[in-house]
This record gives sequence, C-alpha cells and structure tokens, in this order.
Amino acid sequence: MEMATATSDRSSLVRLNIGGRKYCTTIDTLTRREPESMLAAMFSGRHTVHEDSEKGFVFVDRDGKHFRHILNWLRDGIVPVLEDEQYQELLREAEYYQLLGLVEGINAFSSKRKEEFDLKDDHKAELTRTDIIKCIQSERVRFRGVNLSGLDLSKLDLSFVDFSYACLRNVFFSRANLQCAKFKDVDASGSIFHNANLRECEFTGANLRGALLAGANLQSANLQDACLVNSSFCGADLHTAHLQTADLTKANLEGANLEGANLKGAKLSGANLQGANLQRAYLCHVDLRDAHLVGAKLDGANLLGAIRETLNQASPETTMCMFEMYFTCTFYVSKL
Repeated sequence: MEMATATSDRSSLVRLNIGGRKYCTTIDTLTRREPESMLAAMFSGRHTVHEDSEKGFVFVDRDGKHFRHILNWLRDGIVPVLEDEQYQELLREAEYYQLLGLVEGINAFSSKRKEEFDLKDDHKAELTRTDIIKCIQSERVRFRGVNLSGLDLSKLDLSFVDFSYACLRNVFFSRANLQCAKFKDVDASGSIFHNANLRECEFTGANLRGALLAGANLQSANLQDACLVNSSFCGADLHTAHLQTADLTKANLEGANLEGANLKGAKLSGANLQGANLQRAYLCHVDLRDAHLVGAKLDGANLLGAIRETLNQASPETTMCMFEMYFTCTFYVSKL
C-alpha cells in the first residue's frame, strides 16, 4: 500500500474501491455538494488516503451496492427512486459518510410516499402535517400517546408540545424548534432531529435507537434512562445534559459538547467519543469499554468507578488524564 495525499486539483480523477465495487469520480464531486461530509474530509487535502500501489484505487470498507446513488446525489442533488427497504440501506450509508443533505432528502421523500399510500392500521399516523400545524396554533398542545410515525414535522415550532408516550418512529424533526418539549417514554427510533432545537427537552425513558441528532442543541436536556443505541450526536451540544444510566452503546458522539453533562452509570461501550468535550462531566461508573477517545477532552471530569479497560484507543494525553483523575478520585474518597 502507498500513502497518497489528495491533490489540490479539484478535477483530478479518483478511483474508489467500495467493498470490492470499483468507481471512478473526481475530487470536485466528492467535496463540492457536502463539504462537511466524511468523503469531503478524506479528499480535502488535509488528510492522507491509502491507495493500492498497483491499480491506484482508494479502498473503503463499506458495502458498495448503493454507492452509485451516493455519487449521483453528490453530482446532481437528486434522491433516487427506490423500494422502501432500499431506502433504509441507503440511509445507513448516507449516515456513515455523514451526508446530512442526503439523509434529509431520503426522509423527506419517504415521509411523502407514506402519506400517499395507505399503511397498516398499527403503523399509520393518526394525524397529518396539516393537522399538526392547525393544532400548534392553540396555546397548549398535547399529542400524548398519539401515533405520528413517518410524518415530516421539519422546521415547525413545536416548543413546549407534550409528545409523551407517543409513537414517533421515523418522524422527520430536522431544524424544528422543540425547546422544552416532552418526549417521556416515546418510541422515536430512527427519527431525524438534525439541527433541531431540543434545549431543556425531556426524553426520560425514550427509545431513540438509531436516531440522528447531529448538530442538535440538547443543552440541559433530560435523557435519563433513554435508549440511545447506535444514535448519532455528531457535533451536538449536550452541555449540562442529564444522561444518567442512558444506553449510548455504539453511539456516535464525535465532536459533541458534553461539558458538565451528567453521565453517571451510562453505557458508552463502543461509543465514538473522538474529539468530544467531556470537561467537568460526571462519568462515575460509566462503561467506557472499547470507546474511541482519541482527542477527547476530559479535564476535570469525574471518572470514579468508571469501567475503562480498553485505553489503547485513546491518545497518550487522554489516557494519562484518565489515570490521573482516577487516582485523584480514589485518594479523595479514601480520605473521606
């Protein structure tokens, strides 16, 4: 394998091997439409990529089945027409490559399709987007226990709305104002909260498995006991959030701000915490096994009793910081 730095020539050809499928495109295609994506970062010139020494292909260990749709999105900005199960597969790839525009497009397209066709009674939303807009014009709105699955509620002002116990599977909340809304014990698996305002929201006991909360404002939000497995908080603001005993297994918290957050007893095994701000966070009895901590800021964090058997993935500075805090906490408790 040779190491090759992406050239500054935006029109230069790039040969890609995506899980065994070969593609040819340009650096301009990979970086222009979604400049904040992982693909754009790989070929921005700031990073080194691995190239096959004989054929010159850059290998990416992902399923290449839908990568042609990824390239067509980057070229034309058009969401492809697919079967429902294929949209879920493409959505996973779009989330991996951090193509947030495509994620929004897929969910918007899917929600429109769901409104056009009759769904089974146990999955059909009881209200439409128009119904929701009419409801929120009143002073106090409650959708407790209502099935709103698959609706597009993006960009609406839903602040202070009570969604407790509702079924919100695959709801599209992107850029919505949900400040102080209540999501107690909701099923919001697979929902999109990209860049939404969730400040001071209540998510206690909520199911947010696989949800996308990238860039969301979750300052002082209460996510205690929530299921956040495989959810994405990439770049989200969780400053002083309450995450006690939440399940964040394999969650993506890369670059998230968790300063002063309470994560006592939370499960973070396999979570991506690269570049996350955990300064002054309360991490007592947190499960950090196999967590990715490269570049994470842990100054002043409380790690007493944390499970952190796998430290080889952390930077030397992070590892030393964790050990120093552990011994400091142990000494403090022994004196008490």
